[in-house]
Amino acid sequence: MKAFVGVTDERWYRFLAERPELNEVNFWRPSGGGFRALVAGEPFLFKAHYPLNRVVGGGFFSGFTQLRISEAWELFGEANGAASLDEMRLSVGRYRKQAIAPEEDPLIGCIFVRDVTFFHATSTADPPPGFASNVVQGKTYDLADPDSAAYFDLLLHRLIGLTAEVDFDGPWHRPGPVYGDPRLVPQRLGQQSFKAVVLGAYGRRCAITGNKVQPVLQAAHIRPLPMGGEHRLDNGLLLKSDVHILFDRGYLGVDPKHRLVVSPRLRTEFGNGDQFYAKAGEQIALPERRGDRPRAEFLEWHLDTVYKAA
Repeated sequence: MKAFVGVTDERWYRFLAERPELNEVNFWRPSGGGFRALVAGEPFLFKAHYPLNRVVGGGFFSGFTQLRISEAWELFGEANGAASLDEMRLSVGRYRKQAIAPEEDPLIGCIFVRDVTFFHATSTADPPPGFASNVVQGKTYDLADPDSAAYFDLLLHRLIGLTAEVDFDGPWHRPGPVYGDPRLVPQRLGQQSFKAVVLGAYGRRCAITGNKVQPVLQAAHIRPLPMGGEHRLDNGLLLKSDVHILFDRGYLGVDPKHRLVVSPRLRTEFGNGDQFYAKAGEQIALPERRGDRPRAEFLEWHLDTVYKAA
């Protein structure tokens, strides 16, 4: 298991620490970039800049994507660490080489962190071992490393209130009284980060129609939450709102090879659906990374449980 310690603005931290109801936050970066230091579910800790220079809290990595500032505000609001969109634009602008012009809506890097806990002002922690003063963005740690295991063991206990030692060398999310905590489930995303990450992974286009009018695009669950699904990228599809409805009601499906399946009942019940029948058997649009694509077992569940085969 790995952990990342990200360097943050003290104002961002104090704003969010005063709002404990916001347990899913956007740890934004002023430029787009990328972030592949962690997989979903691994610990992400916040360290404030100098002069505070303390670890002030943390949570669990919930995905990364690039969003325009307006999109980040629409999805996360105050969970961006600001009271308004204008205030957020000012905050981002302070870290860019040039101020953001009134008509600009630049892309920023968005690191999403779920199940966030901020430590009380009197119980923040020293920086981890080997965290140099010139580190600007953050540093990744291997938690199986003996030099850092004890430090992160203590902080992980504080994040989720564990009462037993954590074996960082083993499968840390395995079932059991310690590891069974739902916050430790790997792959799971927060509700808002699920929407953002699916939007980014599918290039802001409907996976079936190619539509790219963003106000009508929705992050759909293949296996819905009430039926045992989770907020996971491989359980998601980006779909136009009407296509989302047809998928959820079983008139459309996707097979394990990511090919579109169209129910005959779309035609018999409504005398319509030619645009979908024309695409039947074709592969839908997919995320570039193989691991982000819809998982076969979720697609099979949908075909067996929801799809109207006849």
